[in-house]
Amino acid sequence: MSKRDYYEVLGVSKSASAEEIKKAYRKLAIKYHPDKNPDDKEAEEKFKEAAEAYEVLSDANKKARYDQFGHTGMGGGAGGFGGGFGGGMSMEDIFAQFGDIFGGHFGGGFGGFGGGARPQQSRGTNLRVRIKLNLEEMVNGTQKTIKVKKMKAAPGATSKTCPTCNGMGVQTRVVNTMLGQMQTQTTCGTCDGLGKVADHIPAGANAQGLIKDEEEVTINIPAGARDGIQLNVRGKGNDAPFGGVPGDLYVVVEEEEDATIKREGDNLHQELYISFAEAALGTSKEIPTVGGRVKIKIDAGTQSGKILRLAGKGLPSLDSYGKGDMFVHINVWTPQKLTPEQKEFFEKQLNSGEMNAEPSGKEKSFFDKVKDLFS
Repeated sequence: MSKRDYYEVLGVSKSASAEEIKKAYRKLAIKYHPDKNPDDKEAEEKFKEAAEAYEVLSDANKKARYDQFGHTGMGGGAGGFGGGFGGGMSMEDIFAQFGDIFGGHFGGGFGGFGGGARPQQSRGTNLRVRIKLNLEEMVNGTQKTIKVKKMKAAPGATSKTCPTCNGMGVQTRVVNTMLGQMQTQTTCGTCDGLGKVADHIPAGANAQGLIKDEEEVTINIPAGARDGIQLNVRGKGNDAPFGGVPGDLYVVVEEEEDATIKREGDNLHQELYISFAEAALGTSKEIPTVGGRVKIKIDAGTQSGKILRLAGKGLPSLDSYGKGDMFVHINVWTPQKLTPEQKEFFEKQLNSGEMNAEPSGKEKSFFDKVKDLFS
């Protein structure tokens, strides 16, 4: 069964503001909340579906990718953007990440709604790494495997119920006042609200049973990635103590500078040098582009500074379905050393006046050429 459009799920338009998206999600989350719909599988699926849609549309980077590529561009695995609640996250994960959105309508947890205190779910901390990509990888997409240093659960580490709070995560105190007995709850100082404490800690592990280790993570880079964009690899951050939810790995994309091609927004530029003879007689040249090498024609009589425009040979646009262009800047190379025969040839042409510069008056100025780039 194919996924529904995220905007359709939340009942908002593509132009909806962040606040409107949040408001729409909150309305659906309250409507399909498990506390209001006990043992209702359909309501539970709708609850997860709304959470997945909000997880994407509430993130500016993910929303931009979804607007351009739809569900296909969101990945769906370790290297994708969305991760997907329905396949990878439990109801506890949803409450851990978005529980504050429900406000005071519910108890705030799954499996203990309206039932008083419950232990907090431990969650690992997030990690952030940077990855460098060349222009071709950013345009066409790629897959990278990197090594990440992270905190992992040490083999043999075990936990037990906190003896102070009996696994509740809070300590309850009853105080006698003039108005009668008052009950207060505070986070358990022994387990920090987790309801569990370490039982056995292997050598080399910290007090929470975690040890520093290295893990290989495969990241799927979608086509059209940009410098500075952030990918969310769910569950690949630091492990949580006592079997909680792992944190996420945020991968920030950095663009490697290309030796030949320079980027300007969605457009690309490169310089091409040709000889006097090629400029006078015309020629064909093969040049690199992000989509492979292409052959271009240089007309006879081409002047230095001419700009050739290759439509659609730039980067995919994040704001539309089109692509930028490639601009080839022609430079006629002036030889710095001449053979005696070449020198004699040019001297004859200079004395005869046959190769003097004779502008027609129709040549474009530098500013005209720049203007043409944006017209």
